[in-house]
Amino acid sequence: MLYYEKRGGLVKDLKLWRILNIIVNMLSRLLSATLIGIEAYPVEVEVDITSKGLPHFSLVGLPDTAVKESRDRVRAALKNTGFVFPLKQITVNLAPADLKKEGSSFDLPIALGILSSEGVFDAETLKGYMVTGELSLDGRLKPVRGALSMAIRSREMGLKGIILPPENAPEAAVVDGVPVYGMSGLTEVVEFLRGDVPVEPLVTDIEEVLSVSSRYEEDFSEVRGQEHAKRAMEVAAAGGHNILMIGPPGSGKTMLARRLPTILPGMTFEEALGTTRIHSVAGTLGPGQSLLATRPFRAPHHTISDVALIGGGQFPRPGEVSLAHNGVLFLDELPEFKRNVLEVLRQPLENAEVTVSRATATVTYPAGFMLVAAMNPCPCGYIGDAKHQCTCTPGQVHRYRTRVSGPLLDRIDIHIDVPAVHYRELASSRNEESSAEIRERVVRAREIQQERYRKDRIYCNGQMKTRHIKKYCVMTREAQEILETAMNSLGLSARAYSRILKVSRSIADLEGSADILPHHVSEAVQYRTLDRGVF
Repeated sequence: MLYYEKRGGLVKDLKLWRILNIIVNMLSRLLSATLIGIEAYPVEVEVDITSKGLPHFSLVGLPDTAVKESRDRVRAALKNTGFVFPLKQITVNLAPADLKKEGSSFDLPIALGILSSEGVFDAETLKGYMVTGELSLDGRLKPVRGALSMAIRSREMGLKGIILPPENAPEAAVVDGVPVYGMSGLTEVVEFLRGDVPVEPLVTDIEEVLSVSSRYEEDFSEVRGQEHAKRAMEVAAAGGHNILMIGPPGSGKTMLARRLPTILPGMTFEEALGTTRIHSVAGTLGPGQSLLATRPFRAPHHTISDVALIGGGQFPRPGEVSLAHNGVLFLDELPEFKRNVLEVLRQPLENAEVTVSRATATVTYPAGFMLVAAMNPCPCGYIGDAKHQCTCTPGQVHRYRTRVSGPLLDRIDIHIDVPAVHYRELASSRNEESSAEIRERVVRAREIQQERYRKDRIYCNGQMKTRHIKKYCVMTREAQEILETAMNSLGLSARAYSRILKVSRSIADLEGSADILPHHVSEAVQYRTLDRGVF
């Protein structure tokens, strides 16, 4: 005969022992999530409360410091919202236990687990919901990172809803197929779960968000002069080419770079969702911002570290190359960046993604961006300038230019000279072409490329490999002769040859030409400033 110990006595019946065990030990389960990269992984929050032994709060399941500190936040939030914090043995398990948990998003799930174990509301009402949120000491809910990824995971799991802070609700609501409940505080969540206060899920009009959020503040009509540079920007946008601008200080390089996103094709919903997801994980979304519908423009300072540029940290976070996904990464004063920082750009420029490996995790972030770089022709910036005297020695000029490695220049298709703007152009009252007019031509060229490459898994000329160049860059005999003359007379390299063909293809697409004509090649040759030895 088996006997089971309970409350200092012996119970012979197993079923009775289980009933008595439930009376003393209360166990509740609910679903939350943790972030690894841009993916949200489901975490089951198990809360066990027992009256046996001295009061104790134990948190297990590989929590980091922020998760461990939730004990104090949860205790204060429960007391300050009128609930009784149980003076019992509390064990919280975050399963799976071998997955590292970070951040403050487990505050709300832990608090709800304790309350449901104490019978404040029925634990069954938590089933089917994903819960996330940081608690303030007075019980208010504060925003967390990665709400969009959690909403996507909730939809994939077929859950009946996600409960989260109100600031995160707009970004989560862009995911169709999962109800999103934005709650202001712990009391409101409990009332909702008890059925005392009905709460309607937030509904977002995606088309309205895209139309309202897709407006740019800058416009190309504000740029005076620099017709050659503006044309090069149009060609770069049409083919998705990386571009390097070389010119003296104040010539408008930064102004041109900031307006490049305004002539790129508008973001699709899938692109906007992918970009917003990265910024949500990084915590760079504005309060109440639901979707990033404008192409991002990132301009890190030249003192940036390789970790900040490429991503990393103890728990790998996205860097500037990922925050620029589907947009533009602008590197001003390119030679001033540390060489090791520039070298880490090779992988994202080649593969449109970056893999960050750390002891705790290995994550891959998207990094499909257009690189726009700017530099002076010399350290002082005035070599060859008719109005300023250059103070640099030949050795200084040589060292300055060689700071940018050949492998990085290999990945930049267009090099252009951006000279100083004359007074007459600055004071001119002529109406300059707007971004919308330029964007129309760029969109038409991109549509041609999408149709051309629909079976090749690329979407623009800038992504062409050698096999694509051979197949799609068909030149007329006259164009071949011009390119041969340029190669021989200017001493252009094989690297320059393939770049000229790719840029020529984009120029032809802007004109709707199936073949590459002589004037297309002639213009493309002009966009190889460094190879032509102008500087």
